[in-house]
Amino acid sequence: MEIWHPFTQHGLNEPIIEIETSNDEFLITKSGEKIIDGISSWWVNTLGHKHPYIADAIKKEAEKLHQIIFAGFTHKPALDVAERLGKFLPDNFSHVFFSDSGSTSVEVALKMAVGYHYNKGENRPIVVAMEHSYHGDTFGGMSSGARSVFNEPYTKMLFEVERIPYPAPGKEKETIKHYKNLLEAKGDKIGAIILEPLVLGSGGMFFYPPYIIDELYKLSKEHGVIFALDEVMTGFGRTGTMFAFNQTNIIPDIICLSKGLTGGSIPLAATVCTKEIYNAYLSKDKAKMFFHSSSYTANPIACAAACANLEIWQEKDVLADVKRINEFYQTQIERFKNLGCKNVRILGDIFAYEVAHAGNDYVSNTGVKLYEYYRKNGVLLRPLGNTVYVMPPYCIKEESLNKIFDVMEKGIKEVL
Repeated sequence: MEIWHPFTQHGLNEPIIEIETSNDEFLITKSGEKIIDGISSWWVNTLGHKHPYIADAIKKEAEKLHQIIFAGFTHKPALDVAERLGKFLPDNFSHVFFSDSGSTSVEVALKMAVGYHYNKGENRPIVVAMEHSYHGDTFGGMSSGARSVFNEPYTKMLFEVERIPYPAPGKEKETIKHYKNLLEAKGDKIGAIILEPLVLGSGGMFFYPPYIIDELYKLSKEHGVIFALDEVMTGFGRTGTMFAFNQTNIIPDIICLSKGLTGGSIPLAATVCTKEIYNAYLSKDKAKMFFHSSSYTANPIACAAACANLEIWQEKDVLADVKRINEFYQTQIERFKNLGCKNVRILGDIFAYEVAHAGNDYVSNTGVKLYEYYRKNGVLLRPLGNTVYVMPPYCIKEESLNKIFDVMEKGIKEVL
């Protein structure tokens, strides 16, 4: 039996590297080679690989409790996660629903929103999303995400979603106007809008300003539309604040969390909602319950990892490291502009730019060639077409940052 790896075209015979162990910002191969994890292993690892405090929490809980049914039962790690998470969120959020990945947290959010209206006697099945967005690879996530090579074979199976344009620099007003017109035409049928706040990740690391979210929220509330934010990638410090919505003047109705929730150790996701949404399902009528679950809902070991992670956030100034990384990025902007890179941009822990080269979609040869060059030089980066980005664990040392940026410069000169 062979392994079928994600986002891997095995027909190209690309090498699959076996990792023996990991530590801080490093992945360490069986031969002892250290690879700098410049993308936090797909954006999940915030505090560094194999964080000892989180690892110890996992070990201790594994000796006490493994998975138990979560319908009609609960356990202390889950209760602790809810309590600790609440300390970082506004009081408007009252309930958390656990799942196991970013994609499933989005599924939960969409079902929550549409079911909220249904239980109130309203038929509002339409979801609004932004072009270039990505919300996961399950069917709700694919439907709300942009149509692309990621989901092309399944297009006829996906539910229709209304799209608003990405607020590109200079075109922000067009996005707001488009949404306003859409609400005036179909507002009584729109149940929810879901957005990646401040950064469209897999779509190309597109940034947009916080006030856009403020304006879209205001319009949503005027029409009774549930406002959901997919903070799976942006949550836990990536944009420079604990959550991206902390940079806005709004509090969403629903937020989706995963990736950094356990510090990047083991899978866990949370969909957090307001009391108003929860109350729409609260009834003596069993048919009005929220019909959703997964076998590993609120896994105790994963919850213990999340508790340890949240405790670290409570006791240490984690964002100081994000600020340190951001300050390093500031010193690199002109360097990469002078190399001919386009739209060099930074936000929190994210540094991104486009290389001036033909082919800008996900499967272009540009990204493949650069990925191979980086890997052979001890750095893990996975370009999105011709978009190169860096998003390391917050513990990364300046020596490793310097190596990443030196390798990126050499890649531009030697590969392109």
